[in-house]
Amino acid sequence: MRLLLRPAAVCFCIGLMLQSLSAPLHADVRLPSLIGAHMVVQQGKPIRLWGWADAGEQVTASFGDASATATADKAGQWQLSLPARTASTVPQTLTITATNTIVVKDVLVGEVWLCSGQSNMEWPMTKTSHGGEEIPMADHPKIRLFDVRQHIKKPHPQDDVPGTWQACSPESVAGFSAVGYHFGKSLHAGLDVPVGLIGSNWGGTQIEPWTPKVGLDGVPSLASPNTKNGDIYNGMIHPLTPWSLRGIIWYQGESNCLKGDTTIYTDRTQALVEGWRTVFEQDDLPFYFVQIAPFTYVEKFKQRNPGLHAESLPRFWEAQQACTDRIPNSGMVVVSDITGDVSDIHPRNKRDVGKRLADLALAKTYGRDDVVSSGPRYEAMNIEGSAVRLQFASQSALTSLDGEPLREFMIAGADKQFVPATAAIRGNTVIVKADGVPTPQAVRFAWQETAVGNFGNEAGLPAAAFRTDQW
Repeated sequence: MRLLLRPAAVCFCIGLMLQSLSAPLHADVRLPSLIGAHMVVQQGKPIRLWGWADAGEQVTASFGDASATATADKAGQWQLSLPARTASTVPQTLTITATNTIVVKDVLVGEVWLCSGQSNMEWPMTKTSHGGEEIPMADHPKIRLFDVRQHIKKPHPQDDVPGTWQACSPESVAGFSAVGYHFGKSLHAGLDVPVGLIGSNWGGTQIEPWTPKVGLDGVPSLASPNTKNGDIYNGMIHPLTPWSLRGIIWYQGESNCLKGDTTIYTDRTQALVEGWRTVFEQDDLPFYFVQIAPFTYVEKFKQRNPGLHAESLPRFWEAQQACTDRIPNSGMVVVSDITGDVSDIHPRNKRDVGKRLADLALAKTYGRDDVVSSGPRYEAMNIEGSAVRLQFASQSALTSLDGEPLREFMIAGADKQFVPATAAIRGNTVIVKADGVPTPQAVRFAWQETAVGNFGNEAGLPAAAFRTDQW
């Protein structure tokens, strides 16, 4: 049976169709992946929220007793801030309302840190020496993990990354950064507040592609077209920049050491840090990093890079140490004593690395006077006849870390030929001398790529490699 429509009805139906075609299409308000269930927002800082909607659409965010409204711009982007809050372990709900409503549940307020770098930061819990015992016990619902799930290079800054927040559990932590997890676990224990960890890492990468152009432009030695290639920053860091952080931990440098960077790495790190502080709009953002471990670079990579030589790694260590003087609110942890196999560029003990970074944060960022966060640091030398007296700044008494005589000290006379030396602790100084060097001129400590010294302090923290000369 055919359905017949009268002419008036036909006109009415056509009118409805034309009206629907001419009416604007409303897009639901959307959020970036970083804003989602189980997230941690930074205490004591404005809660910055952003996303997308129709151009001109009003978007309202409500969190507890606070709310704020923004209007999407011509590109459909919106951003707003809610007042800072104190830490809370009580799960709360964030509501975003426009033409649709998004309810974000189980939000905690605490401390948020970005964990970034190359493979030694990316190295997952499953591949560490302590993973078998640590993973089953990693049930910490107040620690939350967000992992950027892909390696992303882009020629232009992106507005989102793949990832979701997860409560820390044996399942969620298994593939997460081991250094990041142990850092967060120690912070959580020391502060008793929720901790959010954002992992954004890529093994084998140099520091340059992580650096935004604004950072490079601020360092004269790097302000040339050849260095403006922050394609990893565009894909893996820029989408995170509206988020409020407490600080950054960084473990990178092996790839730059491999290509022969020495003193220039200090400039490169300065550009990275100043650039990230600018784009995150946090000028005082703490930046704590790991001095790369002893490793047989010359033996493994000399054919690939003929420019590598016996002092390449020690000079790179020196460039890393110089970052702590050049860059305000920064700090470095030394891991030479926990390296293990110096033929493995990925030391498997990430637990102590993360704990040392956490101790640095607890002392410098959170003001914990009871936490020793650094080993002895060389300050000055005095020549006393046939011996050299070295002076150190140290947060606890100098000692041999293993109870054995101090090793890896070398001494040289005017001929600049370094020979093994004996070293003995005297208060906050070390006396260094050697037979056959009656008029010493300079001392070096752990100044070779496989050196694992035993000089440190009673807190169990090693001294970094150093030299008193500039030969």
